[in-house]
Amino acid sequence: MTIHVFKRFAFVFLLLVQAVGLCAKDFVLVIDAGHGGHDPGAVGATSKEKDINLRVALAFGRLVEGNCPDVKVVYTRKTDVFVTLNRRAQIANDAKADLFVSIHTNSVAGNKTAKGASTWTLGLAKTQSNLDVAKRENSVILYEDDYKQVYSGFNPYSSESYIIFELMQDQYMEQSVNFASMIQRQFKNYSGRNDRGVHQAGFLVLKASAMPSVLVELGFISTPSEEKYLNTDKGVGSLSRSIYNAFLQYKEEWECKNSNAEPAKVEAAHQERQMAATQSPDAGSDDEALIFKVQFLASSKRLDLDDGSFKGFEQVGCYEDGGMYKYTCYDSADYDYVSRMRREVAKKYKDAFVVAFKDGKRMDINKAIKEFKSKK
Repeated sequence: MTIHVFKRFAFVFLLLVQAVGLCAKDFVLVIDAGHGGHDPGAVGATSKEKDINLRVALAFGRLVEGNCPDVKVVYTRKTDVFVTLNRRAQIANDAKADLFVSIHTNSVAGNKTAKGASTWTLGLAKTQSNLDVAKRENSVILYEDDYKQVYSGFNPYSSESYIIFELMQDQYMEQSVNFASMIQRQFKNYSGRNDRGVHQAGFLVLKASAMPSVLVELGFISTPSEEKYLNTDKGVGSLSRSIYNAFLQYKEEWECKNSNAEPAKVEAAHQERQMAATQSPDAGSDDEALIFKVQFLASSKRLDLDDGSFKGFEQVGCYEDGGMYKYTCYDSADYDYVSRMRREVAKKYKDAFVVAFKDGKRMDINKAIKEFKSKK
């Protein structure tokens, strides 16, 4: 009898282990704050790239850690220390990462007017300006004593060294470009940034990373107004939230392709992340950006954010107010953009209107518009 009970227990335990194995694999996200320690990165009038990168990286990581319990966040650095390019990639590879995000700040010599954010994937630089960005980011290997041996004689300033990227076939290119495009949409629509697009270039840190990976250029430290923005709580909060929103979208697509969890659990996690992604920043975060949205529907019942009637709208979200569920779309710091999108939404929902949020709370729209216009 005892043996029979033991066998039954062992069988049930085995089933449980198998079920956990199917459902419990965390998504592994590696966040890489570029430069650090004796490598300052680009230097502005009042700040250094390494510090901007770290602040945004940590803010992005906090958002993921606070809202995505099924995501394991790994940092290549959390303090002001120097980490070699090879070591950054090794950290991601050792962690068996599902996604690698390297955060940087751009700079252009002699150009005080360059503005906007861009996102990069691995590939051959097709223009001189793209090659220049790769040269600048790869030049950090010169801080390493044995760089000639480690990087097989790669010269970051020699165009000939970049021929290797022409011969590369990156198996993660499609996912990387897809995620990069998501980030750029968020930079434009959520943060109101100039969209400098998705580009390719030969970045060593991406070349050595065996997973979908992107390198983000937050803005231009060489432009005074950009440098000021990049060093504010508002700038750090808005940029990190944009990357986070894009991450949520990418993660949901990843789940559809890879998750073996029960459909009900996947859907519950989906709804939770959608709410976190589309609500305005909470008061406890670093993001104090003023955000406009198009509100198009109110319901006494909670609707699926993937409802077919919402198809075609971007950044669909929901918030509770007065016992009602209110649905919004097209989040952005740019009131003019949201106002234009309201006209598009009104073709389907004629009563659509613009609402504003600040510090996670809805505010008077007239005051919000006045504040927006005062900063233009």
